[in-house]
Amino acid sequence: MEHGLVTGLGRPGGNVTGATSYVAQLASRQLEVLHDLVPKAATIGAFMNPNAPANAEPQIKDLRSAANALGVRLHVVEVSGEPDLGTAFATLVGERADALFVTADGFLHTRLRDPIIALAARHRLPAMYVYRDCVEAGGLICYTSSLFDAGRQAGLYAGRILKGAKPAELPVTQPTKFELVINLKTAKALGLEVPDKLIAIADEVIE
Repeated sequence: MEHGLVTGLGRPGGNVTGATSYVAQLASRQLEVLHDLVPKAATIGAFMNPNAPANAEPQIKDLRSAANALGVRLHVVEVSGEPDLGTAFATLVGERADALFVTADGFLHTRLRDPIIALAARHRLPAMYVYRDCVEAGGLICYTSSLFDAGRQAGLYAGRILKGAKPAELPVTQPTKFELVINLKTAKALGLEVPDKLIAIADEVIE
């Protein structure tokens, strides 16, 4: 709604409707999961893309609130391109960060996904990602809404619109399925023991 595409989730009011992944709104819960994984963490670093402030700033606000509630310090580092990554990780090392949170951002998770995963491993930083493909590629953990489920809902809507339904009258759907994915191979490489309570609730454990 903040981008003006629809007037409301219940009644979009125009020619646009569909399914929202709600990924960027999960920041506080994702930080809680990361803290469950690394309970002794005193400082958690967070990467944000300064070129997408409308997306990044609400997440950082939620992260700061969650960090305060958990009693941890959040150190935000701006990353706008691959050349920034060396300095970004050096900053986290200097700040004695115990873990890393990579905010939901298309650029960070497409163009910079692999180098972030590699550098997190090199610096032995447990990292939370917001898309499961990051964990499949060697990242440690993600908690996210199901993009498959969102895509399925979008497909159902496409069928209804082709049969004559008006987008203005089709509510924008919100996710009902969320996924916790953990890469145990990465955890072992980091010397990190994953708590049994996280293993128990994980939707997928990569070994």
